[in-house]
Amino acid sequence: MKRLFGILSVFVIILLFGAVIFHKDIPDGAKKHSYKPSPVVEAPKREPDTTITIDGVDYYKSGAQNGKFGGEFFVSTIGEGPKTFNPFNAMDATSSTMGGIMYDGLLTTNPATGEVIPLLAKSFSISPDGREYTINLRKGIKWSDGQPITADDVIYTYKEIIFAGLGNTSTRDMMVIDGKLPEVLKVDDYTVKFITSKPFAPFLRQLSTPIAPKHVFKPVSDKGADAFNTFLSTDINPKDLVTSGAFRLKEYVPAQRVVYERNPNYYKVNGNNEKLPYLDKLVYFIVADLNNEILKFEAKEIDMITLRGANVARYKAKEPNSDYTVYNLGPDTGTMFITINLNNRKNKDNQYNVSPMKQEWFGNKNFRAAIDYALDRNSMVMNIANGLGVPLFTAESLNSIYLNKSIKGHERDLNKARELLLQGGFYYDNKGKLRDKNTNYVEFDLYTNAGNTEREALGVMVKQDIEDLGIKVNFRPVEFNSLVNKLVNTYDYDMAIMGLTGSPLEPHSGKNVWYSSGPLHMFNQRPAGYTVDDRLPMEKELDYIFDEAALKTNFDERKKLYDRYQEIIYDEKPMIYLYSPTRIVAARRHLKNLYPTPLSGIGYNPDEIYIDKES
Repeated sequence: MKRLFGILSVFVIILLFGAVIFHKDIPDGAKKHSYKPSPVVEAPKREPDTTITIDGVDYYKSGAQNGKFGGEFFVSTIGEGPKTFNPFNAMDATSSTMGGIMYDGLLTTNPATGEVIPLLAKSFSISPDGREYTINLRKGIKWSDGQPITADDVIYTYKEIIFAGLGNTSTRDMMVIDGKLPEVLKVDDYTVKFITSKPFAPFLRQLSTPIAPKHVFKPVSDKGADAFNTFLSTDINPKDLVTSGAFRLKEYVPAQRVVYERNPNYYKVNGNNEKLPYLDKLVYFIVADLNNEILKFEAKEIDMITLRGANVARYKAKEPNSDYTVYNLGPDTGTMFITINLNNRKNKDNQYNVSPMKQEWFGNKNFRAAIDYALDRNSMVMNIANGLGVPLFTAESLNSIYLNKSIKGHERDLNKARELLLQGGFYYDNKGKLRDKNTNYVEFDLYTNAGNTEREALGVMVKQDIEDLGIKVNFRPVEFNSLVNKLVNTYDYDMAIMGLTGSPLEPHSGKNVWYSSGPLHMFNQRPAGYTVDDRLPMEKELDYIFDEAALKTNFDERKKLYDRYQEIIYDEKPMIYLYSPTRIVAARRHLKNLYPTPLSGIGYNPDEIYIDKES
């Protein structure tokens, strides 16, 4: 699923662990179109990952180079830190990652090829009709408290958390097929079967959802949604956490750091059959903004940093005499955009979140198109990304295998923008100020998250570009969590510059954004449980596309539908895309077992990374 991000450290990426075997019976849409970009970085070679059974335990055997045990890996995240450690409640990328470090799913994605591979599962198979998915769990592996991980945990997670609608409902929503959820059956203690009503192309990727320890979560979920929503909040005692991932929480100091320690019961081993991870600790420093992050990297307090704008040339020039390597990871897999609030409903206090006057402006397609034509994306790329990026016009990232390449975009054209405004019923007074048909001056607020200096600079440029049309823009950076609350809970914003994490492999991961009832349907968010069908025409077509495309197992048939969804967003412009930066990362040379890929970035395998300051 897609998640909002304020700013991602290079490590705040979906954690993708290595490969075991890619089954030949995966449906066409999942198998034949794995991610095979031109290499942007030359990753070291590694042996294939395998499964090895020792004393009845089915360990995941890493094909990475054998390393040294001990040491600490320091990374960073910008903002105020996680809102929760419960992976089922997370709405933002930071919270999702912080929880995801501790809880693994049945399956995951090969970070180099994009293939679906086992994780907590030892293997999986799909029936010839594409409806039954049999998952074989690893026998003998344990939770961090020593309890066995079994089919009961899987059944509980899907039936009593995900399908019951607890926490963030995005995973449940993405698994609905013709209004029906899959069946999930226990075959035996280590075998689970999922049955879908129809072949469902994205289904395997949904099985990357974390699995919860039933013996810990069930007493809470039995108390209902309110209890579950506060479970594993940031004031949790780390000793109360029971996890399956490589690390478990050791310490959380709000607005300062999150410290993880190795999980002694982790089920992955190295080439010598020694239990991973190598690291004693994984430490996230919570920093206020990008400038503070740079200071921490230069003070050697953190080991990795994503470089932006003018910093790239400086760091590249210093690289030969430094202790770090600079990696070019290709186009960003996420997207950056302006979302426009099209919500015209009243809140619980019987008041509009957006005034009727602004509703009329924002609902005017010519007005939205004028905003689009006023934006100077080339200047954004040059001045903010220092030329390391390209303008973006599509809802899919530039490295998506479903990218609609027929959408070419356009240059900035203020004359075209003014024509569109006049066609939309606006006019200019004798001072060059834009007014609507009722003589109201056009003025609105533009938000982004404070502390992200890249987005703050972008906001200044967007404000200036739009004000060239005679519109007054009040640019208002606010704290990230406050902005998320406006976007998905209170809906009291006009426009906002935001970003979403993305999957270059599966557009269905964006259903929570594009589906009219999706929890991240930012441009026209509906309250939970809202039943009135007030969908806009474009929303009806988007709903149809995301329902229909999921049922197609042929890649070309799916791509035709996803091409159309991108055309709708480009034509209707409820969200206006800005530019795609190139991901440039600097990482200390003492970090070993880094396998950078254009798909997954770098630092996604903390269970295999080790420290060697003597090499």
